Amino acid sequence: MNQSKIFESEKLSCKLQDIVSVVHDTVAFCQGDTIALLALLRQLEELHREIRDGAFQNNLPNNRQALYSLLKDIESEGGWPYIERMRLQQFLANLPPEAASGEEMER
Repeated sequence: MNQSKIFESEKLSCKLQDIVSVVHDTVAFCQGDTIALLALLRQLEELHREIRDGAFQNNLPNNRQALYSLLKDIESEGGWPYIERMRLQQFLANLPPEAASGEEMER
């Protein structure tokens, strides 16, 4: 890898770490506020969709060699990025027992 590529890679790594720090700070700020945390998750999902459907698709490889390189990277670095939604049963299992029994009494 040449010097320019190494510098760009380090620069990207720093930018990504800045994003991670901002997200962690936001999570800490939202602690105890489920609605705010849900808004954060929705925003992250929207950013994922925006990047995937915009810049990523516009920059897909246009030859076999570049496509092979991309697919090799996807496979070796952990697969396709995916934002998983919590399943309803999992969500309900995380409710405190008093919240679940309180709802049953209201019915």
